[in-house]
Amino acid sequence: MAFKALIVNKDDDSKTHAGIEEIEETRLPEADVTVAVEYSTLNYKDGLCLGPGGGLVRTYPHVPGIDFAGTVEESSDDWYKPGDKVVLTGWRVGEAWWGGYSQKARVKGEWLVPLPQGITTRNAMAVGTAGFTAMLAIMALEDHGLKPGNGPVLVTGAAGGVGSVATAILANLGYEVAAVTGRESTWDYLKSLGASSIVPRDDVAETVKRPLETETWAGCVDAVGGAMLARILGQMKYGASVAAVGLAGGAALPATVIPFLLRGVNLLGIDSVMKPYDARLKAWERLAKDLPMDKLEAMIQPATLADLPQLGADILKGQVKGRVVVDVNA
Repeated sequence: MAFKALIVNKDDDSKTHAGIEEIEETRLPEADVTVAVEYSTLNYKDGLCLGPGGGLVRTYPHVPGIDFAGTVEESSDDWYKPGDKVVLTGWRVGEAWWGGYSQKARVKGEWLVPLPQGITTRNAMAVGTAGFTAMLAIMALEDHGLKPGNGPVLVTGAAGGVGSVATAILANLGYEVAAVTGRESTWDYLKSLGASSIVPRDDVAETVKRPLETETWAGCVDAVGGAMLARILGQMKYGASVAAVGLAGGAALPATVIPFLLRGVNLLGIDSVMKPYDARLKAWERLAKDLPMDKLEAMIQPATLADLPQLGADILKGQVKGRVVVDVNA
């Protein structure tokens, strides 16, 4: 039977355009598990794939959506059977492989994770890659010695997807959270998630000549990169760590090695795309335990497949707050 999918096509003049189409199941990629998708979400990568591609999409026509959650419909993988609730993030699904902006998806079973108890498919997509990455970042900081009581933890790009979830989890775990944002309109939202203080973006947006400043932050989840990350490295406490998860402020790092050499600062790279299964399972179990569902609900912006082309453009401009949850069947 035909089902709906949001398909991106490329014209002869290399312009892309996205629209909802009815397609047959035979058009799905060959793989061992077919999932009836219930919800997807919107990430920065999705914005790229919905528009010009950002070098992520290999072939057209293409179905974006790097995350989805739903129910197994058919499976030749021994780990999954029809009726199982599953979630998928990463593995270049939605980029090099057809993704979750569709009422059905077909993927490799090894890419899936069973939906943890206590999390619905809608909750899972309020988390999505952004929240999963935030949890991986917090786990990495903990592995490098971060504990409540060490001092304030900085979260950059705090009103975005990664930052929102990181703020809520850290606050729930008892950390003092300093949230960086450039939008005054998000201050109340961030405080409702548990932020103890707000740091205006301009306060940390530019590098300074001094390689070291006052020791301020016990840890940092950084979604911005660029000059802001360089500045923050010089403000970390002795032996503290920064978990780098994004590059909204640019890929260049105009920093010196001084914070690493004189303060023993750690810069931790966080990858969520190719993370092995066991680490994924642990992160999702932590999310089910450590992320307050009422805070998660406050982050949600509901959407449908028809809303995605505009939302994709908005997220590339930094105009999306919290987590977009896409009901693909609405």
